[in-house]
Amino acid sequence: MIDINLIREKPEYVQKALAKKGCHENIDNLLELDKKRRSLIAEVEQNKAERNKLSSTVPMLKKEGKSADEVISKTKALGETIKAQEAELEAITEQFNTIYWGLPNLPDDDLLAGGKENNQPIYTFGKKPEFDFEPKNHVDLCTSLGMIDYERGAKLSGNGFWIYRGIGARLEWALLNYFVSEHLKDGYEFILPPEMLNEECGFGCGQFPKFADEVYYVNKAGGERTQQFLLPTAESALVNMYAGEIIPESELPKRFFAYSPCFRCEAGSYRAEERGMVRGHQFNKVEMVAYTKPEDSDKMFEELVSKAQKLVEGLGLHYQLSKLASEDISASMARTYDIEVWIPSMNIYKEVSSVSNGRAYQARRSNTRYRKEDGKTDFVHLLNGSGLATSRLIPAIVEQFQTKDGSVIIPEVLRPFMGGQTEIKIH
Repeated sequence: MIDINLIREKPEYVQKALAKKGCHENIDNLLELDKKRRSLIAEVEQNKAERNKLSSTVPMLKKEGKSADEVISKTKALGETIKAQEAELEAITEQFNTIYWGLPNLPDDDLLAGGKENNQPIYTFGKKPEFDFEPKNHVDLCTSLGMIDYERGAKLSGNGFWIYRGIGARLEWALLNYFVSEHLKDGYEFILPPEMLNEECGFGCGQFPKFADEVYYVNKAGGERTQQFLLPTAESALVNMYAGEIIPESELPKRFFAYSPCFRCEAGSYRAEERGMVRGHQFNKVEMVAYTKPEDSDKMFEELVSKAQKLVEGLGLHYQLSKLASEDISASMARTYDIEVWIPSMNIYKEVSSVSNGRAYQARRSNTRYRKEDGKTDFVHLLNGSGLATSRLIPAIVEQFQTKDGSVIIPEVLRPFMGGQTEIKIH
């Protein structure tokens, strides 16, 4: 959540920053509800104090043989007033929270307004591959090489699913092992999170309540929906691990990475550039998350970006690094860089890693703080980055490293995880 004190103190700044992100919620409405809410809280507390004071005099009056009827009557009247005020407070708080909880994070000041059209490529690695033959697309390559079974994947689960087979499954597993080994070398703690999360995790990471319809909820036998959902990314779990806790300053920064399958019900477009594995309802990903002090979060952001770049460069893939414009950043984030690999058959770059700084937005929602050496507490900053997702890497690998005879050269860093195999050939 956005710091409510910032909204109160700099409403015009907040309004303009939100507009950069495409959010045009009237901050004046929120501030008016906030004013009413705080006024009612004060009135309720004052009336409760007065009721308690009056109630305390009843035994004394009775002990002195005096009538307490008037005092009791006033106490009951105050009770009715308090009841009405609390009902009004509940209604106003609900209106306030609906607006407040729905506000996206503020984009960093240096980001451009607008959407994808204003994203800025800031770095390019390698060159676009050139072929002296007619290159194939990844769907045909993966099918002819027996790597992916799209037809049976759809038969088992519907559109947007596929089956890794044989060498395809081994390549997928090699990618995941490569990522895990590199993160372990850098001292990150390996996490295998639950694949079902509760509502609090959805709220803490910033997806709920606004984007609750973009996840797969779990139903009990009989169809009743539970409060659990399948995680759309391991970030949803990792950023909530210390929810409601206070972390000693000496333990920061915390660096985690997790492997998990990811489930996205908003996926499944049928556009040509999203065919095959480029977009699906289920995919594998290794995710990085870091907890830092506010003054260290920019440095940590650069660390996560560098780590994601190193992984893609280790594979030898041509890619570009893009600084996203304000409206292309997810609701919970203040800053995002995307690593986008080149897919030759589509003639476009596709994101394989998003590295983001949420600053204190998610920590406020989950109440995750740290205690400073002077005893004071503050909210941690939370950052995340894909390290990496595989469902677009395999299309990039098979297309960028294909040969004239329809084979695919296996990136050198993956060969130790594939028994030394150097090439995937048609049998």
